[in-house]
Amino acid sequence: MRLPNLFASSRGRLAAFFLLYITEGIPLGFAATAVATQLRRQGVGPAEIGAFVGMFYLPWAFKWAFGPFVDVFSSERLGRRRGWILAMQILMVITLLSTMLLKLPEQLGLFTIILLVHNTFAATQDVAIDALAVNTLAENERATASGMMFAGANIGQMVGGAGSLFLAAYLDFQATFIFVSAAIMLVTVFVVLPMKELPSAARIKTEFNVGGSALRAAGREMRKFAVDAFRSFLGTRGAFAGLFMALLPPGAICMGLALQSNLAVELGMNDDQVAWLNLWSTILAATGCVVGGRISDKVDRRAALSVYISLMSVPVLAMMGFLLHYDWIMPVATGATRPDVPQMLLLAFWVTTLSYSVFQGLMYSTTTAVYMDVTNPVVAATQFTAYMALANLAISYSATWQGIAIEAWGYPKTMLIDAFFGLMFLAVLPFTRKRAGDAGGFVDAFGPDRARALARGLALMCLIWLPLHFAQDRLGAALPIANTFFTLVFIASALFLLAGSVVLGASSPQLARVGTRFAPLLLVMLSRSYLDKLSGWLAPIITKESLVQWMDFAYYGLPFIAAVLLWQLASKSWAELYPVEAVGFAAT
Repeated sequence: MRLPNLFASSRGRLAAFFLLYITEGIPLGFAATAVATQLRRQGVGPAEIGAFVGMFYLPWAFKWAFGPFVDVFSSERLGRRRGWILAMQILMVITLLSTMLLKLPEQLGLFTIILLVHNTFAATQDVAIDALAVNTLAENERATASGMMFAGANIGQMVGGAGSLFLAAYLDFQATFIFVSAAIMLVTVFVVLPMKELPSAARIKTEFNVGGSALRAAGREMRKFAVDAFRSFLGTRGAFAGLFMALLPPGAICMGLALQSNLAVELGMNDDQVAWLNLWSTILAATGCVVGGRISDKVDRRAALSVYISLMSVPVLAMMGFLLHYDWIMPVATGATRPDVPQMLLLAFWVTTLSYSVFQGLMYSTTTAVYMDVTNPVVAATQFTAYMALANLAISYSATWQGIAIEAWGYPKTMLIDAFFGLMFLAVLPFTRKRAGDAGGFVDAFGPDRARALARGLALMCLIWLPLHFAQDRLGAALPIANTFFTLVFIASALFLLAGSVVLGASSPQLARVGTRFAPLLLVMLSRSYLDKLSGWLAPIITKESLVQWMDFAYYGLPFIAAVLLWQLASKSWAELYPVEAVGFAAT
């Protein structure tokens, strides 16, 4: 029996993207809910679990880098996007099944690395699916499709999270890896294999064949990405504001991350209870996604989003109040006798988690619509993917700092900080609205000003790092959180140097060459948390004391050099970012 091609009809396309997004949610739910719950039950601390979940989101934060390769390296026989989706889903299954051989929590490090690779395949699949959506969805299908996609992702998280925990009550937890893999393969067999994709655009085939090697073609795509991204992100006030908005958590998000899994175990919930909570919260979140997608097309979506994000803080603050009332402040130490859990506290956890899920679902689809509003349709796949990647980076660093904060300050303070920090999103949101005088274009005359301001801001943050690193011993429990923030600064600085050097390559070739070669060195700053492991690996080559001394020198020198280069970039005219009709005016 021949399976139907879902892309042949409007309803089929909506169903196809719903099912494809289920495969994206499955690994996230499996890691953030099922694995995190099991790790906490086995005595792993909140900080380590937070780092595990945060690491799991990293590939999604950098998925924009996969875009040019997905565009260039393709198979006409398998389908330009279909081939990538098919290959990535098979690799996802292989990597997931390989983790069955590991023992937790003893091999958590290797387990994290393999799941990181697994999620890299999932993020690459996401790029191909989004590109397929841009190419196949009609304009009047996109808002509803967006809600269906996020609903699918939520259902996938339910399958990977609640489904695995339900099975764990009857089978060994390692056996749930087969269940998760089988769920992905079902979509592969019944959706991806019978999919019939439209032929590739001639432009892509020409760039691939004429330029010589495919690697050179990918390099040209990367170069084009840098220029398009700069022009898109800095082209209008709304697009520029979207860049900062994406880097902020969209409201209070702690009850959707590892904190929720930690508390569930703390409050004595067994795997079956955690699974039921995850099941109902996911159903409510998925419903919220669909409803939010429809509402956002009919009302002022920024006003609606302000309401949703404000409401997300309410259940978080309410749960914080209950924890304070029952004096449930710090996580229960490993091996300690677990105190009796008041039934009212457990009931409050259920109610606040479920209500939070509704508001979070409404928020997700509406936030996506706002990013679509400020995205230039000419480079829609590039710009929108980048916004989504930055939003995932915000989730990653939030999971990391919250795990650290729980161990340092306890649950209530962490939830209080999260509730109010999430509201900062609302301070940026109004700037994404079109101004009364805007002509409706996606590039205005202020792009160069925004580029110079961003370069100066990053340069100043790199300089602020120097005295902060010198006085790091005085920061106490705040040090890991400060390190997380400056990790974002160094990554943003490296990306700005790389992309900015490409944009200014013709007008400032020497500075561009230096910036391009120096930018990757900033990634050395990410080694700050792994010096002990590095010293163990490099023990036959260099002593730990010498390594620490050299790395400390790098931790001062690299940010200082980055600040100098960024300040040099801030002094340039950036005439390349002017609208085409304004370039002559800028030159005069």
